[in-house]
Amino acid sequence: MRGDFVAHASHELRTPLAALSGFIETLRGPAANDAPARARFLGIMAGQAERMLRLLDRLSYLSRVQMVEHQRPRTRIDVAPVVARAMDEARPLLEGADITCALDVAPDIMPVMADGDQIVQVMLNLVGNAIRYAPGVAGRRARVDVTVANATGRDGGPHAPWPCGGGVVVCVRDNGPGIPARYLPRVTEQFYRVPGQVQQGTGLGLAIVKHIVDRHGGRLQIESREGEGTSCTLWLPPAEEGARDRRNGAIPPA
Repeated sequence: MRGDFVAHASHELRTPLAALSGFIETLRGPAANDAPARARFLGIMAGQAERMLRLLDRLSYLSRVQMVEHQRPRTRIDVAPVVARAMDEARPLLEGADITCALDVAPDIMPVMADGDQIVQVMLNLVGNAIRYAPGVAGRRARVDVTVANATGRDGGPHAPWPCGGGVVVCVRDNGPGIPARYLPRVTEQFYRVPGQVQQGTGLGLAIVKHIVDRHGGRLQIESREGEGTSCTLWLPPAEEGARDRRNGAIPPA
């Protein structure tokens, strides 16, 4: 697994580095005195440098998440203000975009045991993806809806993905082009990108989300229909359950 990771990371960095090297060589040679070409190439080079910085930031964050993945959070938090904070941080992504983004929080949300900063990162990744892909259907006003509600305890039937005992459910839904069903099982893999999508990220966002959710003892459900949109639903166990598991020795102390 480590070898595969290094191979993928090296490949992801090699492409923008090769582009930068090629443009530098061109600027030193044929385009040395071509002002319009120089301006165009410098713009492309800046974009490639930003791509590498984003990738390195994601790799660094993923490494930090993996280091503490076996340690359950020990802080009792209210999810609603954490989600609201993430929405505020994601607001710059909406600048200049014709997208409706709404947050709906149910009353009396139960507390959970969670790392607030990591939950913010999860929401930024999910909301960022939704904002990126929502405008992908011509003639349809792009929309992103985020809901926070208490989960009702369920019996584990085929249409009941959440464990019994309640918890909190956060859902991020967009009305974009959706993801073909055959690709859904792989979207949380590191460096995986859905073929054919015009917008392409680092391929690490959902992998980071999955690791954080696993650390919290939660569940992540991704559903999508082509032409209708995608919904990403996060379930977090209630604080009482986390405390009970720790008392019983099921969760090692941080």
